Amino acid sequence: MQYRHLGKAGIKVSELSIGSWVTYGKQVDKRAAREILQAAWEAGVNFFDNAEAYAGGESEIIMGQALRDLDLPREQYLISTKIFWGGKGPNDTGLNYKHVIEGVNNALKRLGLDYVDFVFAHRPDPETPVEETVWAFNQVIQQGKAFYWGTSEWSAAEILLANQIARENHLRPPSMEQPQYNLLHRERFEKEYAILYKELGYGTTIWSPLASGLLTGKYNQGSAPEGSRAQLEGYSWLKDRLLDPAKLEVTRKLGKVAEELGVSLAQMSLAWVLKNPHVSTVITGASRVEQVRENMKAVDVVPLLTDEVMARIEGALEGYRED
Repeated sequence: MQYRHLGKAGIKVSELSIGSWVTYGKQVDKRAAREILQAAWEAGVNFFDNAEAYAGGESEIIMGQALRDLDLPREQYLISTKIFWGGKGPNDTGLNYKHVIEGVNNALKRLGLDYVDFVFAHRPDPETPVEETVWAFNQVIQQGKAFYWGTSEWSAAEILLANQIARENHLRPPSMEQPQYNLLHRERFEKEYAILYKELGYGTTIWSPLASGLLTGKYNQGSAPEGSRAQLEGYSWLKDRLLDPAKLEVTRKLGKVAEELGVSLAQMSLAWVLKNPHVSTVITGASRVEQVRENMKAVDVVPLLTDEVMARIEGALEGYRED
């Protein structure tokens, strides 16, 4: 495992990390979560990602308990939460000052921690002035409840505005973005965000590097296997996206490239994301220890992605247009 600076920040994150979206509280119980985190830790992972919205807060409870059971030294691992969807009340969502402060407080209670290392604005909030949001996250940092703050799925223009407001008011600007980035979803990361890397030295914590499992190849037969995310209650929207014929055609072509390399499609897809110099860490998900161990092997695949192999990957993607 290698460790990368989170953008221009001094802190270092493992190039592969573990997230809990969908899995914790849906597919993974406390015992399984503990085993998964232990396997990741033994592989060199030092960053664990979460959010107040995941499983209605249950994901944070499970992860927090698992970390306590493992008795990992707190200064040795990094943990995040994300604030936006906190409940059903009129002020329990969004990025207003009240919800940011209370959302972080509640997340810390569920995690059983005094602080998180990173806190993200989970989505932009058109109903709250950006100035209010910047001040709110600075208050969280000033109180010692987080060390860094960032954004997730904000536009480049929104991020630049938040940075401008922070500088003008001598506040801490957001320093990292958590975008979706994978072989099938590239446009924003590679083009729109280019100015963030150049002008701000922005760090990135990538989510959905395997396109919700599509880039594992397990849907290539045109059906959703038992136990997959697409079979979970309330995820019919995901099933429709995963079984899209155009996407499956591309994943089959990519699968052939991976097969010729002697690696899994998942490992090649993760390695492809890791190869991008603007990626700080790639958040992986797992419902079994075996998945963790297989995903961690992606770090050894990166050197195999020569210019010739990268060209073959681009050839497999030729004609595909993301959603």
